[in-house]
Amino acid sequence: MNSFKSLFKTKKPSDGADLQLLEKGIKKITGLTPKDISIYRTAFTHKSMGIKEANGGTVSYERLEFLGDAILGAIIAEYIYNKVSSGDEGYLTKMRSKIVSREHLNELGLDFGLLNFAQTQVPTKHFGNNIYGNLFEALVGAVYIDRGYRACKKFICNRVVEPYVDIEKLEGKVISYKSLLIEWCQKNKRVFDFDVYEDTGINEVRHFAVKLSIDKKVIAKARATSKKKAEEKASKRAFFALQDKISQR
Repeated sequence: MNSFKSLFKTKKPSDGADLQLLEKGIKKITGLTPKDISIYRTAFTHKSMGIKEANGGTVSYERLEFLGDAILGAIIAEYIYNKVSSGDEGYLTKMRSKIVSREHLNELGLDFGLLNFAQTQVPTKHFGNNIYGNLFEALVGAVYIDRGYRACKKFICNRVVEPYVDIEKLEGKVISYKSLLIEWCQKNKRVFDFDVYEDTGINEVRHFAVKLSIDKKVIAKARATSKKKAEEKASKRAFFALQDKISQR
């Protein structure tokens, strides 16, 4: 996937790409020729640009991101349904969640070099990892609007599913250690508690620290830039600390 990034070596990410270069990049990534390149420009426009629609709304990728999320979910659901004929509803739901997880979408957006297309007034170093997944979903939405469902499905199947999705590996992939840990505690009648508090420390960015206790015994500690991330990080550490017990659940 590094070949995608080489298209933009001479351009700064915050400068975006002109329409000709954008069209070339979209064709290389999706395997499809854009019909209306302006849709893809919207897919990579951050609201910080302050560009207004004719109706007064702000131009940004967020609406296409919303649409792309739904279209991607439908295509992946159909793929898993056909691929694993023996999977029940619970299995299919879990597998879809793993494929379209935020972590996986962020990896796709990063590999495709999507931030290089972005038009933004915000320095790209200030964006978190989720920007990559957001832009990928916006791209899916743009392809759907521009080329229709069948073409969008072809893009997802050929450029995402085939090179990136391994059902056997995904079956053993944990989406959320926190959910897994809570499920184990509830099943085994264990009392768990996340003690979260703000931890300013010496960092400029605000952090949160977590103490995860099970049956009033501290099992793991962690800190991160959000409560959710800190809890997930602590849960992952607790999972490996209790791995033998949890694997027998």
